[in-house]
Amino acid sequence: MSTMADLKQFNENLIAEYRATGGKVTGQFAGAPLLLLTTIGARSGQPRTMPLVHSTDGDRVVIIASKGGAPTNPDWYHNLVANPEVTVELGSETFRARATVAAGTERERLYDQQAALMPNFAEYQKNTTRQIPVVVLERLG
Repeated sequence: MSTMADLKQFNENLIAEYRATGGKVTGQFAGAPLLLLTTIGARSGQPRTMPLVHSTDGDRVVIIASKGGAPTNPDWYHNLVANPEVTVELGSETFRARATVAAGTERERLYDQQAALMPNFAEYQKNTTRQIPVVVLERLG
């Protein structure tokens, strides 16, 4: 991906494929534990959808704001901190959830759990000086 426009187009195509197939995508994310997260823009107030890998912790869904180890947090993270009620598409299921940022030993446990499943996450933390946020999504209603 060379430009933000390329990345935006890639994500739009991935989101369309995900929705058309009930979560079964092809390409580099084939077989990955993928979900679609829709947040409300912190500044725009508009819905924003991002494809993200996840893990689970009991009934909770865990996502990590790694941004590939970049020095800044991803936009979706800022959005859900400002507006913690989100929509999650997991396979063919859609539900509302409340996002909370894990801290302390829980954050470490959840991060390590996902890094054990997806070793890239261990590399992402090595690539940045920021502590990469771990977000827990709990179903509403």
